Parts: sequence; C-alpha cells; structure tokens
Amino acid sequence: MSDNHYSCDFLIIGGGIAGLSAALEASSYGQVILLTKGKIGESATEKAQGGIAAAIDQPRDSTEFHFEDTIAAGAGLCDEKAVRVLVTEGVDRVKELIEMGARFDRAETEASGEFALALEGAHKRRRILHAGDETGKEIEKTLGRRVVSENKVIIHQGMMGIDLLTETGRCVGARALESKTGLVKTYQAKATLVATGGVSQVYLYTTNPSFTTGDGIAMAYRAGAIVTDMEFVQFHPTALVQFKQFEDIVALPRFLISEAVRGEGGVLLNNRGERFMEKYHAKLELAPRDIVSRAIIEEMKATGEDHVFLSLKGIAAEKIKHRFPMIYKTCLERGLDITKDNIPVAPAAHYFMGGIKTDIDGRTNLPGLYAAGECASTGVHGANRLASNSLLEGLVFGHRAALAAKSEILTKFETKLESQIPNLKPRFKDFEIQRYKLIIKTAMWNGTGIIRSRESLENTWQKLEKLEKDLIYPVGLIEELELKNMLLISKLITKAALDRHESRGAHYRTDYPTTDDNWKRHLTYQLIG
Repeated sequence: MSDNHYSCDFLIIGGGIAGLSAALEASSYGQVILLTKGKIGESATEKAQGGIAAAIDQPRDSTEFHFEDTIAAGAGLCDEKAVRVLVTEGVDRVKELIEMGARFDRAETEASGEFALALEGAHKRRRILHAGDETGKEIEKTLGRRVVSENKVIIHQGMMGIDLLTETGRCVGARALESKTGLVKTYQAKATLVATGGVSQVYLYTTNPSFTTGDGIAMAYRAGAIVTDMEFVQFHPTALVQFKQFEDIVALPRFLISEAVRGEGGVLLNNRGERFMEKYHAKLELAPRDIVSRAIIEEMKATGEDHVFLSLKGIAAEKIKHRFPMIYKTCLERGLDITKDNIPVAPAAHYFMGGIKTDIDGRTNLPGLYAAGECASTGVHGANRLASNSLLEGLVFGHRAALAAKSEILTKFETKLESQIPNLKPRFKDFEIQRYKLIIKTAMWNGTGIIRSRESLENTWQKLEKLEKDLIYPVGLIEELELKNMLLISKLITKAALDRHESRGAHYRTDYPTTDDNWKRHLTYQLIG
C-alpha cells in the first residue's frame, strides 16, 4: 500500500447497517477496507426510529405471516424467493444482534422479560423490535462496536467514492476522494460491495440525512451495472412540518415522526379537526404508506393547508415520553409538547425501493461487484416497502453478500491501475452548488413526487436536461460529486416513472390511475458503451 493506492480482498463502500454487517462477515475470510463518506456511525441507519421487523414471537407470529405481509405491501412486484430469505434468515440475524448486546425494549409488565414488540402499518402481528425511537442508532452502535473490537477491518473515514474501476468487464475496486485533503485515492479489491444507502436528498422535502444523494447507485450505473425499479420512491406520510423560524429547505431534513406512533394509537386529523383516514382505507392510519401519503395530500388540498395533524391524545403522556423519547425531545425543542399538542405533519421522501439490481446473494451483472442495503434492489420490497423491513434487509443481505463474495478472494487477476492519480479541482462555488441542488430538489418534488402525470414528468425531464448542460464531469469537491450523482439519479427516476404507464405501489400517475397486469414487471436500465 502507498499513501494513495491500497489493495485488499474486500472493499466495502458505506458504513450503515448493510456495510457493517458485510464487514463483520467478510473479515473472517480476508482483508477488508471500509470506506465511509462521513465519520463511522453517520448513516441513514442511525436515523431509523421505528424498529426492525422479525417474527421472533412464535407461535403468535410466524415467518409465513411476515412473508404474506411483505408480499401484500409490494403490490405484485416482490421477488418471493428474496422475501423468503428475508423473513427466515432475518430471525437468525436479529438473534445474533441480541447476542452481540443490542438492547431492544422489553415489556415492563412481562415477568418473563419478553420484548415489547410494536405494530406498524400493514403488519398483521406485533413484530417490530425497537430501542425507544432510536432503533437504528442502537443497531449501528452494536455492529460498529463489534467491528472495532475485533480490529479486523481497516476503516477510512471521510472518503467519497468517485467511480468504480473496471477492467475487461470486471469491477476491480474504486477511486475515492478524501474530504479533508482533496486527494484522490485508488482502492484495488477482489470483491467490491456498494452499501451507500438511499437517494431521497433529490427531493425538496425528505426525512433523510444530507448525504443520501444516491452516490453508490450512480457509480454502479456509470460502470455498467443494471439498475431497476427506479420509479418506486416511498414517501413517509408523517414528517414534522417545520415552524418558519426553523425552516431551512436546503440543509435541514424534515424530522420523521415514526409510523410506530400511529401503531400505538396516534390518529390523523385534517385542519378542521376531523379524522379522515376512514374515507381512504379500512386499516385507517395503519394503511400502506402510499395510501396514507396520498390521503394526506388530498386533505391538504381540500383545506388549503400545507399540513395535517397527528394527534397523540389517545396515548398516555408517560407512555409517549418512555416509548418515543427522541420524538418528544425534538418536538419540545421546536415548541411542541406532543403530550398535549397536535403535531403538524406532511409527507416527505423517505426510502428507495429501486437501485442496483442484484440476486439474493448481492451479486450484480458485473463480476466482482456486489450491492446491499437501500442502494440495492433485491426484489424484497417490490413497489412498496413494508414498514421496518429496511433495517432487516440491510442486515440479512449485507451478510449474504459477504458470504457470496468470499469466493472472489481465490480469484487471480492482474490489473493495470494507475498508481499516480491527478487530484481533481473544484469547479463551482458553494452557493452555486446549493442553487443547482435546489433546482433539482424542487423539480423532483413538483414533477416526480407523490402524485405524477406525463405532463409533470416531462416538465421535470426538461429541467434536468437543461441543468445537465451546465454540469461538466469530472468535478473536484464532495458537494460537486453529490450534485452530479443527484442529477443522474433524478433522471433515472423520472425516466422510469415516464416509462411505467400505470399506478402501482408508491408510483402513482393521474393519467394512468389504475394497476395494469401488463405492467407487472420490472423496468431495468443500463449504460451501454
């Protein structure tokens, strides 16, 4: 190894639940280098509130029930084999987490110390393990602690992938930009796993942290990997609408109000104080997320407001403080006492069902390249993710990808990677980057958002095409790389949404408002040449 050139058996790009799960497994078979865009522990996993779904409460629950709920939520596009893997192996992976020391909430009234399992939308049983309302943080801390304690994984923080490296059709590593120094570094690997998370920062309103700009998907697509299901973006129904003194649409994500709040008895009210979900679905507030999101949009239109309300008045004050301490604290800091006050909420971009197409072992169409977590599309989620299956997917398929990739360390190949790489130079000033990002985010929210049409999608496409002429690649700042990736991801989402002439799951078009069995298939895209 040199200061700017590294070699390893496994290169993992991304330090969330999928990357950490993979790193733990892969470290048993070879040398692992893990790249994180920020500091270790800074990922979308950390922000996950609700919990992780697993059928551990048997015989009251079963993996078959979990399978059925996942299939139903996916609106006909789930890969049944992948879902079977998720719900069955997920039980074992969660039990391993518990053995590692993950502290999930226990039922106070149970002398046996059973877990306090929560209920969320479209689940027929209570199966959501949680750690207050900071489940993702607890899981990431548990996995991170094990990775660090075993001292088998080399972690390079503050490294953003620029592009994957390929030779003769095979992925042989990646090139990355170090944020502190601006140095470009090359990582040669026998197996490369992309686990970079989601894309929701391409939208004006999102619950996601600022770094979820679709980097891994963009890198994989540019390298020739197939991407799929790009039209399926899940919008969470209940994100806190900021008070004006706190509003910052560029820097401040909308704070998520977990679906678990509705699972414990929270109800939605319009601005007339009327409970409205009975008009839209038999399961009321626990209907699938796409239905709840569209219902809220309709109520907002009817009342001329930019939000509805989530009322917790049916939940005891002490239970709210104990069960949702982070939500209670955050809302209190913003002027709301949710034990007394209704919470102003509106939908926001939350989770991406599409991504890099993989099999159930994380393999892509490029030899040597694997993907797991939100940036991957295993077929588990179909057209609409079931609540609390995301953490489980990262845990299960990160582990499986590492198992599959261990065969790569026996691969013998020679590469001709350059050892000296010229450093990239910044092209834009910060205010220009933010302006371009805002153009993308606004166009996507208005035209490729919760409710779409051919007219709105074509309008988005035209704005993105015009913007692309101003952006020249390569660029030399992390923020510039993010901008480039956001533009590519936005075009892929909009293209797929234009191509799918029906409404299914999270994809809803007013000009094609019904589900059409002729479109019961996946749309795939690949950069050729």
